[in-house]
Amino acid sequence: MFEKIKEIYLKYKEIINYLIAGGATTLLSYILYILFTRLFNIDEIISNGLCWVICVLFAYIINKIFVFESKKKDKKTVLKEASAFFLMRAVSGVMVDVGAFALLVKVLSINDLIAKVITLIMVVILNYIFSKFIVFRDKKK
Repeated sequence: MFEKIKEIYLKYKEIINYLIAGGATTLLSYILYILFTRLFNIDEIISNGLCWVICVLFAYIINKIFVFESKKKDKKTVLKEASAFFLMRAVSGVMVDVGAFALLVKVLSINDLIAKVITLIMVVILNYIFSKFIVFRDKKK
């Protein structure tokens, strides 16, 4: 049984690790959002923006090391990789985590916690596509 699980993990390692990393980032974002809105009484949109900034920093580190196992260490390459990561997160952040969230909460009057879950799922999917094919792609393959 263990060998079968190991075989499946090795076959789908990147996707499984991305889902774990995405889950950790999503959980962090959700917890921070609740803390900011419920404990500190910060506006939903501002809280969502704060969550995004903190979680992008967390996501870059975990994706670089754990998911895509990027070995790039020279300053120029890391700066280029990090810049692409943050740019792609900004695109998904503006489109989904801010835009779609504001639409769901302010226009469609969906409960903010439900809207947060919906947009977090959308962001995880979009960010995987960006990371896989733009940020951490191996040009040698």
